[in-house]
Amino acid sequence: MLKSDSIDARGLSCPQPVILAQKGLKSNPDGIVIIVDNTTAKNNVERFIRNAGYKASIREENDEFILTAEK
Repeated sequence: MLKSDSIDARGLSCPQPVILAQKGLKSNPDGIVIIVDNTTAKNNVERFIRNAGYKASIREENDEFILTAEK
């Protein structure tokens, strides 16, 4: 169940999920939702979101991580 403004980075290895998150925040500065399926990508995307000045929230669902970046 993906929202239309969600970024699906499942199956991608770093740095691709971080690059997608960066592009997503550039085009949608209010915030994004990004879905990843491995712990390394989750950690790297979370670090990027926080370093970019956003609040990061993470939900785990069916072995996937749903990260939300909000101002």
